[in-house]
Amino acid sequence: MPLSIDKGQTPNRDATKNGFSNQRVSPALSAGCIRVALVNNMPDSALEDTEAQFSGLLADACGKLSVHLSLYSLSGVPRGERGKEHLQRFYRSTDELSNNDVDAVIITGTEPRQADLREEPYWGALATLLHWAEANTESAILSCLAAHASVLHSDRIARHRLSDKRFGVFDQRMAGHHRLTEGILETIRFPHSRWNELPEEELASCGYLVLTKSAEAGVDSFVKKKKRSLFVHFQGHPEYGAQTLLKEYRRDIGRFLRNERETYPSMPHGYFDANSVKVLTEFQANAALHRHEDLLAAFPQASIASALQHPWRNAALAIYRNWLHHVAARKADARKVAVAVKAAPATRAYARASAAASRVG
Repeated sequence: MPLSIDKGQTPNRDATKNGFSNQRVSPALSAGCIRVALVNNMPDSALEDTEAQFSGLLADACGKLSVHLSLYSLSGVPRGERGKEHLQRFYRSTDELSNNDVDAVIITGTEPRQADLREEPYWGALATLLHWAEANTESAILSCLAAHASVLHSDRIARHRLSDKRFGVFDQRMAGHHRLTEGILETIRFPHSRWNELPEEELASCGYLVLTKSAEAGVDSFVKKKKRSLFVHFQGHPEYGAQTLLKEYRRDIGRFLRNERETYPSMPHGYFDANSVKVLTEFQANAALHRHEDLLAAFPQASIASALQHPWRNAALAIYRNWLHHVAARKADARKVAVAVKAAPATRAYARASAAASRVG
């Protein structure tokens, strides 16, 4: 069945692009439908791309499952006028989550601005959201900075700053067996884009199960049951499109050319082919000699993009497909328990009546 999205909450370009059924789910269809909330905290420049990445991944992964997606925004995340307008048109506030029937939540990261996450302006709202998700969802996916916030909030595990951005596509190997990784190859590749990391030994000591990790990039994905919910953490970005790292690389080059950063950004690891590396190395040499933001117009984005591959897509689809089936199974179990509890008083009353009739007889 197609992914459906709240009417009036998602741009028509995404609905058309991904073939969504852009209608509200009727009450008659809602019982077995998996309701997913996407809390999109990405900066304005990546806000709409992130919508498309996650909604497209869910649309391709849902198969015969009925999945309904709604968009939410977290208060305190810095926004420009364009971002504020977009959120006002298509998003709800996370304050409304307690008033909606949501089975699962996906919480994205955002660009870090403070060394300590608890000093970010949105920390209070994010901590409240994490606390809510533990008790009110079947599962939660935490992406990048949100994963760091989750372990800090519940287990006081602090992230560690890297000497350079962990940026590129890295080989990952299976480190633990779980239903989320069923049907996935022992070695896969996933994109990473982050300035911080979490130590594996600290995660293990607090009961987290590491699912995938890399010799070069460290821990990738890990899980832990928190109250009612299975929390699924990604330091990497399986949702990324083929060109996402290229766009980030160009953005960081632009910051260098505008003197917003001191050093030229490192090229993403394991992402470009040999010819693209050659072209981009030449561009870097020219940028070092003629540092000016006008040079960004000559960045060879189109030619580089045409050579890019998307080798992590199948593994990403498998993980999200497994995740949706996990949520569906948990939702079905909860419905069975609710039916049994509802039927229990009538069953007990029938038993008492039968016992009374036997005594009379």
